[in-house]
Amino acid sequence: MPIISELTLYPVKSCAGLSLKQATLTRAGLMTEQVYDREWMLVDASGVALTQREHPRMALIVPQLKTDTMELRAPGMLRLEIPLGLPDPDSAPALQVQVWDDTVLAYDCDDVTATWFSKYLGIACRLVRFHANAQRLTSGKWTGGAQHPTLFSDGYPILVIGSGSLQDLNDKLQQQGRQPLPMNRFRPNLVIGGLDAFEEDYTEEFRIGDAVLKPVKPCARCPMPSIDQSTGEFGPDPLDILQGYRAKPEVDGGICFGMNAIVATGDGIKLSVGDQIEVTLSF
Repeated sequence: MPIISELTLYPVKSCAGLSLKQATLTRAGLMTEQVYDREWMLVDASGVALTQREHPRMALIVPQLKTDTMELRAPGMLRLEIPLGLPDPDSAPALQVQVWDDTVLAYDCDDVTATWFSKYLGIACRLVRFHANAQRLTSGKWTGGAQHPTLFSDGYPILVIGSGSLQDLNDKLQQQGRQPLPMNRFRPNLVIGGLDAFEEDYTEEFRIGDAVLKPVKPCARCPMPSIDQSTGEFGPDPLDILQGYRAKPEVDGGICFGMNAIVATGDGIKLSVGDQIEVTLSF
């Protein structure tokens, strides 16, 4: 029977993730210790989101959750600690930031934090946190008109990939004499073991106890899977293999790997690695 084989939460968009044994499922994504997936984000001087696409060394910014703070480490930098307590939404410094086509309100973290990130990346940037009064919703085009919350993700609260899909890709890479890739190149929240390759594409719902996840949109891929998450450097791009069999007409020919999902039911339920999953196919 399919099971959850990996759970990963990314506190800061495009930085390293936290590998978890257990996480709380919320409508806005995974949460652990009151920290949500993609709750923080780096922005440039114009307030536009920064990602590994342009700054691959973001992969080497590693978070660790402590009692009251999130510690961040990066090569050549002293460690940085950020308080986890929520700022006062009525008085804390805030600014409008842009993530893809959405403009939302965010808390502006302090100048010391901005200096740390700016020094590491070599550009003027600031760390922001999703504001308590902000709302960002998924596109109703892919959810049957229903709108679901998300924070600073690319557009949906959960990304699901079956381990069989990665094995299929790695088999093709190895047939060409290339090295296999780890799952972290694709940055999923849930990895599901026990599925056939790309079975997640054709799944109506994943039921995990009382929780139901609905895959709604194929995840069209940018060059980020070519970034080695352990070195922060671009390497061979697997998209040249994937383009031969993973282009999806429903996303304008985008090369897809993984499925964006919404939480149909189960807000607040605990998920654990090893949990069994009941799969309902869409045909």
